[in-house]
Formats: sequence, C-alpha cells, structure tokens
Amino acid sequence: MMYWNEPIETMSRDHMHALQSERLKDTVSRVYQNVKFYRKKMQELGIEPGDIKSIDDIIRLPFTTKKDLRDNYPFGLCAVPKSEFVRIHASSGTTGKPTSVPHTRKDLDTFAECVARAICCTGGTREDVVQVAYGYGLFTGGLGLHDGATRLGAAVVPISGGNTRNQLTLMQDFGTTILACTPSYALFLGEALAEAGVDPKSLDLRIGIFGAEPWSKEMRKKIEKDLNLTAYDIYGLSEIMGPGVSISCEKQNGLHIAEDHFYPEILNPDTLEPLSDGTTGELVFTHLTKEAMPLLRYRTKDLSSITHEPCDCGRTSARMSKVCGRSDDMLIIRGVNVFPSQIESVLLEVPEAKPHYLIIVDRQGTMDTIELQVEIDDKYFTDEIAELEKIRKKIKQKIDSVLRISVIVKLVEHKTIQRSEGKAKRVIDKRHI
Repeated sequence: MMYWNEPIETMSRDHMHALQSERLKDTVSRVYQNVKFYRKKMQELGIEPGDIKSIDDIIRLPFTTKKDLRDNYPFGLCAVPKSEFVRIHASSGTTGKPTSVPHTRKDLDTFAECVARAICCTGGTREDVVQVAYGYGLFTGGLGLHDGATRLGAAVVPISGGNTRNQLTLMQDFGTTILACTPSYALFLGEALAEAGVDPKSLDLRIGIFGAEPWSKEMRKKIEKDLNLTAYDIYGLSEIMGPGVSISCEKQNGLHIAEDHFYPEILNPDTLEPLSDGTTGELVFTHLTKEAMPLLRYRTKDLSSITHEPCDCGRTSARMSKVCGRSDDMLIIRGVNVFPSQIESVLLEVPEAKPHYLIIVDRQGTMDTIELQVEIDDKYFTDEIAELEKIRKKIKQKIDSVLRISVIVKLVEHKTIQRSEGKAKRVIDKRHI
C-alpha cells in the first residue's frame, strides 16, 4: 500500500484528536486576535479563545456562510496582512458572485501537500503523466492539481479545459496515464474518443481524478468503460482550499478527508444540530492550519455523511460519502425533494438514453411543472414515432417511479444539449421564486 504521508494517514484516532485540538486552539486564537468578524461573533456567543480546550468544543464556535464571505469581500475575513498573500483565487461563482480566497506561501505548501497525498491515494506515482484538464486561473482546480502533481514528482500536462481535439492528441502523443477534470467533461472526452475511432485500450490512461460537481456511481462506471481507466472522486471547494480536501481510494468506500488540515462536521441543515456517523446532512468544515483566511465552521451546502471506521486501505482518516447534491441545488417540486443526481442515475440505466439531460422547471398557474429533455443514442433515434414513444414512456415510467411525481419527458437528438468543458448546467428554473 502506498502512502504519501504515512504517519498522518495512518495516525490513531487519539493522536489525531490531540493534533486537531492543538490546531483548533491556535486557529481560534489567531482569528479572535486578527479578524474583527470572528471576534464580534464570539463575543456575541459569550466565548473567548481560552474556552476552547479541545476539538470537541468546536460546537461552541460560530458558523460562517457564503453570505459572510460576500459581506466581507474581498479581504475582511483575513487573519494576515495583504503583504503575506502570494496568490489570490476566487470561487467559481456557481451560486452567485465569486468570493476571494487568498493564500500565503505556507497555505500553498499545504495545498500541494494535500493534492500530492490525494493523487498518491489513487495509486499515482512520480512515473505518471498527469493531464490537467481542469480550468486554470481563478478556479482552484487547474493550479491545485498542477502543484500537487508537481509535488508528487509526476510530469504535468497543463492543457486546462476545452480544446477537446488537442486533449485527445496529447493523450496519445504524451502517453497520459492520469486524467484530471470534471466528470461531465470526462464523459464528453469519452464520446469524442469513440467518434474519433480511437480504442481507449490503446491509450496509457489508467487513473481518472474527477470532481467539482456531483456525479453518480452509474456515471463513474460509464466513464471507466469509455476511457478504460479507474475513476476516483476528488472533493474540494475554493473557500476551504480547492481539490484535495478529500479523495477516494482503491477501496472506493468513501473519500478520505485531510482532517489534519480541515475538520469535518455533518449537521442537520435545518436545525444545525450534529448528526451521527452514517447520517446524511450538510457538510461543514473548519480550517485547522490555514493562515491567510481561516474559516470557522464553514457551511458548504454539500450533502454527505461521515464515518470514522478505519478503511481497508489502512488509512485511519474520517471518510465522507460521495456528495449526493447540494442543499441549495435541491429542487422542491410540488412538495417533493428532487436532486438532478436521481435523474442521472435513472438515465444511465436506460440503454437508449445518453447521460446528457436538461431539467426545466416552470410554474403554470399555481402548479409547478418539471420537463426533462433527454438525448437519445443515434442508433435508437428513428422516424418511427411509435418506437420513440415507446422509449419516452419507458424513461418517464422509471423517472416518475424514482421521483414520485409526474415528469414531462421530451426526447431530443444526440448533441442537442450543450456540452460543458467545466461544470455542467443541468437545471433551468423559470419559476422566479
């Protein structure tokens, strides 16, 4: 078994608890002294740094939300002078205005360490050629994977996102062994490979590191088949660091969290009460080592669960389940909770359907409607209306059964729905509520 940092990755739970406790006390002291926002929040709660004796006291600390980051934009939550910044990233702005994410030199060192640890967890070594097809720039995906792969000692192909034809050419010419991008773009690359008549088994690809958007187990299987590799789920968010906060291992039984740097909690998103291991709720992170902008109890809105059981791979870190959606991505249609990932899972079980779809939510009078546009594989698209209707009814029956509401299903030709080179846009909500 390969470890990048074995003492940390296999540390006993007692030693990890002690390490986290010391680091939390230091972080709380620093933000209390240097960040007016947190000092005020803690004073309102009647607590001081000395009240935090161990990591167990984290539940006494205030939360941080995306709104807090926006209200204090760009550097109101920073704990060091601007002169100590060496890079400033920004969030992708998926749910609104971007937020700033500054790093000190030590923060970037931690970032590279966590990503190198993550790549090693998938079986990556210094012998690998890593094609980074995440976007470079303000988004942390490209540079994050780049620095981590460099720290590992692997060869990096910094192609960034897009330019699909060139992606395939370099994949063949450079002997790419690890591909890193969003899962929706990996799916797109698999299609492009098939259309180019390239047998994926002729490539050297062996590992795919995919993240930055929710994706189903069924989608993972399809990507693995289309690209002839083993797919791993990498998790991260710009506000906390970027990719490398957690990663799945060869056992594919949850994502190992770098909890020596990021303390995870799972809370009931409505009551904010802690939930027990194995229960799905909102994922919350606290920085334990961040210098530039350490955040206390940042509410990610991502839905997941946690286990502290040791993994068969030998790592002892807490593991989070694959993110199943976002609490703010959840659609409420006629009182029913609907996640795009539920629809994706169904479509990947229907051979006539391609895994490209668009959900359009609207309101007619007082009634919410949900329309699902689904691409059909070319070989099933026909002029025979009866045959298409048979496929449409089959998909509708399966979707209605899973969602427990009636969905309008429309079949569209292959490549009708716009492809994404970054995060895929799956939902258009026209209700304006």
